[in-house]
Amino acid sequence: MTHTDNLTELHHKSQLIEYFEEGNKPPEKWGIGTEHEKFLYRKDTLQRLGYDTTPGIGQILQHMADSGWHPIVEKENIIGLTQDGASITIEPGGQFELSGKNFKNIHQTYEETRKHFEDLSNICKELNVITVALGFDPICSREQMPWMPKERYRIMKAYMPTKGTLGHDMMTRTATIQVNLDYSNETDMIRKMRVAQALQPVVTALFANSPFSEGKPNGYLSYRAHIWDDTDPDRCGFLPFLFKDNFGFERWVDYLLDIPMYFIVRNGKYIDSHNITFRSFLNGKHELKPTLEDWDIHVSTVFPDVRLKRFIEMRGADAGCVSHIAALSAFWVGLLYNQDALDEACSIIDKWDLSDLQALRAGIPKHALHATSGRLNAKEIARQMLKISAKGLSERSKQLGIEDEGQYLWPIVEIAESGITQAEKHLHKYHTEWQGDITKLIQCWPQTDPMQ
Repeated sequence: MTHTDNLTELHHKSQLIEYFEEGNKPPEKWGIGTEHEKFLYRKDTLQRLGYDTTPGIGQILQHMADSGWHPIVEKENIIGLTQDGASITIEPGGQFELSGKNFKNIHQTYEETRKHFEDLSNICKELNVITVALGFDPICSREQMPWMPKERYRIMKAYMPTKGTLGHDMMTRTATIQVNLDYSNETDMIRKMRVAQALQPVVTALFANSPFSEGKPNGYLSYRAHIWDDTDPDRCGFLPFLFKDNFGFERWVDYLLDIPMYFIVRNGKYIDSHNITFRSFLNGKHELKPTLEDWDIHVSTVFPDVRLKRFIEMRGADAGCVSHIAALSAFWVGLLYNQDALDEACSIIDKWDLSDLQALRAGIPKHALHATSGRLNAKEIARQMLKISAKGLSERSKQLGIEDEGQYLWPIVEIAESGITQAEKHLHKYHTEWQGDITKLIQCWPQTDPMQ
């Protein structure tokens, strides 16, 4: 959207539906975008970096600005960076996030991710900082969390406790990886959204990587996934309506219209929305007139398992290293960007009982690949879908004339075959070679070779 488009006033729901229709792209223009977060700690104290501390998040952002990234400034603080279609942002607790460029294949996004980790590692080494990519902070308490100087986080911080008990933990102590993919039309979007929602629990299981909190095991394999279930029921979680016959762009718009707004932005200033829904805003219940920019912001402030924007976001995975970030992209690209693979995945999930699927999802945070419900078995589904994805990637690579992207699936193929997640490997070490000392997890995290 151009700046002029952003200021377009909204008068009818049809404009909101058109917003998503404008995301339609022919297959030859489909891209792959990855987003990944990681925690930063002082090496000497193992405390999370604040913004203004030394070393601090502000310092790291300034280092990157000095190396060619373009700063985004709010109240004289660098709060983000952009460069050649990619951006770096900071989450509420200082989680460092790269939103990558939109690439044509996984080889390209892999190289971008590898270089980002390498560049960040070099800066962190200079500042005596450690980078760790887990789904939940394994050491620090909620009270120890720094808060980044972004106005939207101040408003969200006040709002979260009115909806759930773990919203502040979600904001400051979780980290994730996700992949963003395109759709060609409404029918294609519907099929991809349904597959994405149905398989999101299994992806959470494959990438489970958050078994510790405040220095000890927390009883979960993906504690990050548990956190989301007690954050905000209005805007988070599993979306059964995706499987209804009436699902489409308009139904998604209706879902968003009835979610309370966090804030309204005018000229860079954040204004209290009084928690009205966007439907009320559209119907003139606020002194300000709604614009397309307001809608664009609102669309990005809902956090379900899978999110529709002008592309589809797969949001179910705990943070991990370079190879796992590439594996997430490979898994979804193989399933959703090859027609035969998508057809096969759709035919399988169409036979599933929705209540069994929701029950399976409920068991994933604690049991990961060991979760079962009715006829659904997380480990069996993971193995089945990985085979379909691998076939889809092989066919896609032949069509594109590139090296087989299926090579990037290996970390999660290994997990699916063994049934042992990253979380379970960490727990085994905690109880054996680390002898109950969680600091060993941080201290032994690979800094110079993030692919380990």
